Order: sequence, then structure tokens, then C-alpha cells
Amino acid sequence: MIGTVFRSEDVPAEDRFEYWRELVGRTRSSDLISAHTADYWAEYRLMELGPVTVWPSSFLPTRYRRSGKMVRRSDPELYHLTLLLDGDLALEHVGRTDTFGPRDLHMVDGSRPYDLRPADDRDCRAVKGVGVDFPKALLPLPPHRVRELLGRGLSGREGTGALLTEFLVGLDRQAEALQPSDAPRLGTVVLDLVSAWFAQVLDAEAALPQETHQRVTAQRIQAFIRQNLHDPELTPSAIAAAHHISRSYLYRIFQQRSQGETVGAWIRGRRLENARRDLADSSLRTTPIHAVAARWGFPRASEFTRAFRTAYGLSPREYRLQALPEREQTLGRSRMD
Repeated sequence: MIGTVFRSEDVPAEDRFEYWRELVGRTRSSDLISAHTADYWAEYRLMELGPVTVWPSSFLPTRYRRSGKMVRRSDPELYHLTLLLDGDLALEHVGRTDTFGPRDLHMVDGSRPYDLRPADDRDCRAVKGVGVDFPKALLPLPPHRVRELLGRGLSGREGTGALLTEFLVGLDRQAEALQPSDAPRLGTVVLDLVSAWFAQVLDAEAALPQETHQRVTAQRIQAFIRQNLHDPELTPSAIAAAHHISRSYLYRIFQQRSQGETVGAWIRGRRLENARRDLADSSLRTTPIHAVAARWGFPRASEFTRAFRTAYGLSPREYRLQALPEREQTLGRSRMD
């Protein structure tokens, strides 16, 4: 597991809001104001990924204000990026006022005052999002260009912004399976995606180091593959054409970013992982094995069986029998009779 988890129900009711204030203050020093302090609710996972801190959280509507006095008292020289997943927020920062909703992102400069609050004071729904905090010195873009983005609601629904959004959401989903040794690499990926996205928005991609370009291209390719695993025609040639690069360049950057694994082996591995997950899913117990195989890009059942046995030491049928309780197997067979 990576990260530490806080749940408000683990703390006495009278202490919950103060404890939440303390947790947020570890990365974002600000005054917190809420109409729900008497019965506050929040959930939070703090993931320290090298110099980058990522913290998925859900909490009752709260206002976060960082004053000029607070900046002068303590300035850790951080940028604070926030991905909003549920709820609506309003932000005042660097002379701008903007609102944003689900799948929007915004960034503030921790060296300047800001006021982040619920867009509607009457809304009692929990706010859900992912915070990202990182040293300003690590963003490879000129500060005067970055300032153009501060305080603005930016869409995370397309392009590199969507890639960043999905990566941050995926970090939270996979946190239990990740290891502390993964943290520095994951922090680098977050910084690369943030840098590439900002450069894209600012039309300043030439300012990025070549290494960042390559790592982001690898992430973009892997995301494309995951979205198209169902297609049996997903080949290195098709992937290279979709990204306007040569096959030789695809092979080179992929092997550099995938511990030497080839494109074809990586595709096959992801397909088998997804098929194995479906075979162990009780809700899919009546789905024929050949249909599961076809869903993940194996149109020939014999090829799927050979690949699955090689990877996991069992045939798909043996694995399903082992993974699902006997009662569910019986139920599945009776429904198919």
C-alpha cells in the first residue's frame, strides 16, 4: 500500500474538523471555515511521491483562505493543483475569479493569497477531488508563463489534461496495490504530465526537456492501448500511426519506459489481466469464456487458452472454477442450461 489514510469517523465528532484542519495544513497552510464543523465528515489519503504530494479526498463543503500574512509567515514555494471530481467551487486568486466543476482543474501559487470556497453556500453535498502539491522550481516553464494559468478553471476532459486526470484518479484506485518503492517514479510521471499539459495549454511545448516529451508520449501511448485492448487489430503499426510516430521510435521509447518489455508483450499482458479479472467476476459468471476472450482482443479461443495457461499456469476454465465459489459456479451453470 502507498499513502496514509484518514477517515473522520476514526476521530471523536468534536475533534474531526480540527484534525482535518491540521491534515490540510501539512501541505496547504490556510484558514478553514465550514458550516458543518459540529458533525464534520472527510476522507483523505496522503501519498508522498518523492517531492510531489498527491492527496485524493472527499469532504463536506469548506472554505480555504490563505492570506498575505500567512504567506509572509511561511512560504514553502509550492504550486497547488486541484482536480475536482464532484461538486462546484469558486476561486479568487491573482486578481482572477473563476468557478469550476467536475473534471476541471485549477492551480494556485502558494506564495500568493487565495480564497477557495463552495460555489453555492447552500449546497451540502460532499466535495470530491485530488490535490497535487509540488515545488515551483520543478516545473520546467517560465514563472511568468505559469502565471497565465493561475486562478483559472481548466478542463481535464481532453488531450493531456484528460491523461493527467485519469492518472490521478488511477493512483487513488490502485493505492492499495502500489508499493513505497513505486513512489519516486510515480511522482516523476505526475510532474511530467502536469508540465506537458501546461505547455500544451500555453503553446510552449518547445520549452519542455526532451526527456519529459518522451515520458509523456509513453504515457499517452499506454493510455491509448488500454482504451483499445478490445480491438484485435491493435498492432504496433496502428499505434504508431495513431500517434504520428515511426514504429522504430515507438519501440525505442516504449522499451525505455516499460522496463524493456516490447509493445506486443505489454498489450498481451494487459489483455490477459483484464480477462483474468472478468473470469473472477461473479457478475460475469454466465458469460462464456470465448466471449470474455473476444472482449479483450483474443478472437480465437485456442490462442487465448494457450496464452492464459502460459501466463497463469491454469486454463481459463480452471481459473474461473478456482476463483468463483462453488455455489456461484452451480448458479451460473443452471442459468446457462
